Amino acid sequence: MRFVTLKSEDQLDIQSLHRTRDRLVGERTALINQLRAVLFERGLIIPKGRTKLDRWLREELPNAPGLSERMHKLIADLRAELQQLDTRIKGYEREFAEMSRSDERMSSLLSIPGVGVINATAIGAAIGDGSAFQKARDFAAWLGLVPRQVTTGGKPRLVGITKRGSTYLRVSLIHGARAALPGLAKSDTHLGGWIRALLARAKRNVVVVALANKLARIVWAVAKSGRRFDARLVAA
Repeated sequence: MRFVTLKSEDQLDIQSLHRTRDRLVGERTALINQLRAVLFERGLIIPKGRTKLDRWLREELPNAPGLSERMHKLIADLRAELQQLDTRIKGYEREFAEMSRSDERMSSLLSIPGVGVINATAIGAAIGDGSAFQKARDFAAWLGLVPRQVTTGGKPRLVGITKRGSTYLRVSLIHGARAALPGLAKSDTHLGGWIRALLARAKRNVVVVALANKLARIVWAVAKSGRRFDARLVAA
């Protein structure tokens, strides 16, 4: 029988804030896609990327051909809504940053490569001190970051990850691993050597997920012990 650790009021509050921010991020993505679709229907194709979209709207939109006065007003309304969403999302992120600095356990999680304020606060609210898991692999399995086994004819075969547990935490850790991968691959540490060896024989996306699994195990160890992560100690 698996028991669920009761969460404190602060943990429940942080999880509610994360759910609200995640909803706003989804609304912002949908709004950007709608804005691109409106322009695409009029033969205006914008390069991928939020920065390129903002630059095009700022520099090219006033002289863009094929746009009526009504469409200019509509695009201005969509841009204003987009700016409001940006402001609200940044407000939540500033609040998360303040939480991660004031909480000792979350501050320790920030010492791990690929773990920023979003990951630190979300994981800290989800698992607390990590006492609900007996070992690091249990936490990685709870996130759905371990390989799924398919057995037929008595021959076990490992396929993709199980994708069980919290999608939000799993995706956040994978994004963090993708951001930290280039720097870690160049580092002269045990973790850097492990990544370089894995890159030599596996695809990059596979390595990213494997690194997310590794980071999840490190996260549990840091949360359990309360000590900050030091790559030099791992190398030693």
